[in-house]
Amino acid sequence: MKKAFTIAALAAAITLAPAHAETVKIGYMTTLSGGAGIIGKQMQNAVELALEHKGGKLGGMDADVVFVDDQRKPDVAKQLANRLVKSDRVDVVAGIIWSNLLEAVHKPVTRSDILLISSNAGPSTVAGEGCHKNFFSMSWQNDQTPEAMGKHMQDAGIKSVYLMAPNYQAGKDMLSGFKRYYKGNVKAEVYTKLGQSDFQPELSALRATAPEATMVFQPGGMGINFVKQWKQAGMDGVSKLYQVFTVDGVSLPALKESALGILGTQTWSPDLNNAINNKFVADYKAKFGGYPSFYAAQAYDTILAIDHAIAKSGSKDTDKMRAVLAAGNIPTTRGLLKMNSNHFPIQNIYLRETVKDADGIVTTRVTETVFTDHADSYAAKCKF
Repeated sequence: MKKAFTIAALAAAITLAPAHAETVKIGYMTTLSGGAGIIGKQMQNAVELALEHKGGKLGGMDADVVFVDDQRKPDVAKQLANRLVKSDRVDVVAGIIWSNLLEAVHKPVTRSDILLISSNAGPSTVAGEGCHKNFFSMSWQNDQTPEAMGKHMQDAGIKSVYLMAPNYQAGKDMLSGFKRYYKGNVKAEVYTKLGQSDFQPELSALRATAPEATMVFQPGGMGINFVKQWKQAGMDGVSKLYQVFTVDGVSLPALKESALGILGTQTWSPDLNNAINNKFVADYKAKFGGYPSFYAAQAYDTILAIDHAIAKSGSKDTDKMRAVLAAGNIPTTRGLLKMNSNHFPIQNIYLRETVKDADGIVTTRVTETVFTDHADSYAAKCKF
């Protein structure tokens, strides 16, 4: 009799116990330490803001985000990717700033049959023949943004240019993309050390070359140091400076007025006028005390994409989420984002100028649209 009561009581307890909501687990990898930590912190801020806006749920499921610091080291990134997949058993791996780190984690994650969603890095090596059905970019393919700068400078009739970028995959892609549309005289193509802080030797060589224009890709802290040293050396009297991913929401708080007037190209800007972007920028400024960078916008968009994939498919199943993301029309700070056959975005690319806003804060604004619905140059080589 006692045994029967125990079984009955247990059955009642099971019946009355509240149902546990399903959870989607995301491993978010970025750089949170060292000089590049300033970028990773903006991305973490944006992920947390997106989750706040979504009430802690993605597609109706409770969201659990595990942040990991890759330390800007490929071996660390690969170890963390294996941990996230095998030990933490995440449903999605996302984030990743640096192209060489994305290359390190690409195969371990995609072959584990879970989605890898980049919030920033977009190397050519995973856009063409090395593509994989489980990889998506919520940013751009590396070549796209400098392609727009190459077109702008070509259309502006600039006769000669000096190119400079860090010596890693993204740097090579950036200059390759630029040269795809710029057909003038490239006086020099210089590759600097990744993480370099002193650019005086390069500036001295540039001064001797005296190009009409200089186009640089120096992201994060590298960009802060480069632009400061450019100004201190009086290089504006030698060559006109153009840039991609060098003057942005990460570097502007340090550069301030010294960056005014510098032109760059980008897929996003804080002044893009749509409901999602307006709320994102306003709430980010209110919560964190400054304008977000494009890194933050793309991190925010990554969370929106996961929310969209789960909500529309009704599942966190990899195949079902993949199908939704591949179809495009993903709500983002850039509007509804289209997706190419290699899972890289098809999107507008804008010319941006560094200006002061109505409150005297230095930011960027769009001056023209260089490309509309611009696709990357590698998709035709991608065969899933």
